Amino acid sequence: MPPLPPSSAPLNPRQRALLLLALALGGFAIGTSEFASMGLMLEISRGLAISEAQVGHLISAYAIGVVVGAPLLAFLGASVSRRRLLLGLMGFYALGNLASALAPSYATLLLARFVAGLPHGAYFGVAMLVAAAVSPPGQRGAAVSRVLLGLSIAILVGNPLTTWLGQQFDWRVAFALVALLALATATMVARHLRHDPDEVRTTPLRELRAFNRPQVWLALAIGAIGFAGMFCVFTYLAPTLVNVTGMDERWMPVAVGLFGVGAIIGNIGGGWLVDRLQFRAAGVVLAWSIGVLLLFPLAARSAWSMAPAIIAVGTMGALAVALQTRLMDAAGEAQTLAAASNHAAFNTANALGPWLGGLAIGAGFGHAATGYVGAATAAAGLLLWVLAMHLERRRAARPLPCCR
Repeated sequence: MPPLPPSSAPLNPRQRALLLLALALGGFAIGTSEFASMGLMLEISRGLAISEAQVGHLISAYAIGVVVGAPLLAFLGASVSRRRLLLGLMGFYALGNLASALAPSYATLLLARFVAGLPHGAYFGVAMLVAAAVSPPGQRGAAVSRVLLGLSIAILVGNPLTTWLGQQFDWRVAFALVALLALATATMVARHLRHDPDEVRTTPLRELRAFNRPQVWLALAIGAIGFAGMFCVFTYLAPTLVNVTGMDERWMPVAVGLFGVGAIIGNIGGGWLVDRLQFRAAGVVLAWSIGVLLLFPLAARSAWSMAPAIIAVGTMGALAVALQTRLMDAAGEAQTLAAASNHAAFNTANALGPWLGGLAIGAGFGHAATGYVGAATAAAGLLLWVLAMHLERRRAARPLPCCR
């Protein structure tokens, strides 16, 4: 048998590691940009002479961009090669963040943040499909977790770095840095991801038809509801530390760092679980989440117990790995659309969790009650997981037409 041409030859371990590093760098750029406005809220407010609430609207504009752009760009890019699509999405991301850095007014910055959010979900969806495709079958979960690791490291390193740069120089430097990181990602992807002539192509309409499957929608619902608890607690972490734990707000960067440590542990552990348990890993993570969140209000009473509790909440990010891998298996020909939509689901959780937590705090239950609210959403996600497993078992037990 003649040797395979270089374009379709399997990657060796070094080539695969460099490609996964390039994809993770894109995740780092995206995570840094997503959280930059939170860390630089005061600097943006003063720089544009706007209120902190208006800066909050900038964060919401980005999240709306993710929800809109994830399925839309994945749908439009269904017939495009994954290499070209990744390069286009990272170039688009660089432009969106450069526009954010150069925005002369609040209105233009609001638009720029919406535009910057558009390629977020589609990039992660395609990047994870590429990571799984170039990895051995038994290491798909680990490969997906390495791409998501860039997002976790952004919380631990990128967000504090951009906050410091914004405080020392100007808030615009943060978005300019992200634009450079996006361009670096595109350069590395172009270098290390080769064109694959055997790559399976599809069409937008075919993806849309294949996307309409119960297991796909159940996986997305688990993400949108079951993941809301983590965002519920994380959003109100600062007032919980001050009003419940009795700590000074200057400790908030340390708390964010602890959350980042937990997110990294969750990503690595999630990949390990998925490679051994497949979709059952999602049930394990959701059950763990319920326990962590139920204990959070008790842990919040002391700084010594709060530190490991924050790390534990961060580990809930393992659910992202489990659901992303599940969508690859359940989506059929709708691989790109389903994988990208997973991040739209997580941004829905990012909106749902803080809203529910705000209702509980407004009703007088206290800031630590976000743990109980989050446990309820994780329990709802677990029920959806049980339903998905039940439907899958029923389908597997159904006799084939030829055997009836």
